[in-house]
Amino acid sequence: MAATPVSPIPVAPAGLTRRAERFVACEGIRVAPHDIECHREAWIEHGVPAAEIDRAVAFEDRWGGLALPPAPFYESGPRILGADVPEGSASEGWWIPAGDGRYSMAYGFMIGPEGEFGISGYHWTPLHASTEGWVESLALANHARRWAKTITRITGKAVDSLDLDGYEPVPEVQGLTDSWWRGKDSLIAVYRGEAVGMDAPGCLAAHVYAGLDERALRAD
Repeated sequence: MAATPVSPIPVAPAGLTRRAERFVACEGIRVAPHDIECHREAWIEHGVPAAEIDRAVAFEDRWGGLALPPAPFYESGPRILGADVPEGSASEGWWIPAGDGRYSMAYGFMIGPEGEFGISGYHWTPLHASTEGWVESLALANHARRWAKTITRITGKAVDSLDLDGYEPVPEVQGLTDSWWRGKDSLIAVYRGEAVGMDAPGCLAAHVYAGLDERALRAD
């Protein structure tokens, strides 16, 4: 029997804000996910715990095959979300590849032992507490870019001089190394992942989206 074709129009996984749901449905494309289960026995023979394979399968079931527009940082992010063979050890923990990058880079995108979404190069650096947080950050950047009157990009040491007094963190992005902040008429995205993970302070960056009205600030 022929396999049922995958619709290219993705359905957003449950648990996202309405903003992120619209972003996934309107801006994303779904391709056929990988069959992770067919590798289970081979991966177990190579020492991968069954529980970690279960995590990879769960990630693939939820996110596999989802292609989203380029991220504003991290060399545009993964081309297509999708799991692969877990990497790690019993002593250090296990990480699951989250999707190949769009370019040749010094780090890869991974899912951490606690479900964090981050980058792994010289160091493991969790960016968001979950893949949901990563997708929410992409959706918020897309939204802010569309409605902001001005966008200012700040790099290096100047990022640490940003005055965030009066700003509040945006909770849905579940920021760890990276973060989003909401002010009275602006949103600020702070990208510290490359600076921390690559020991490269010059890679520190922030994007300030200004001139947002109340509706644009709170749209979720």
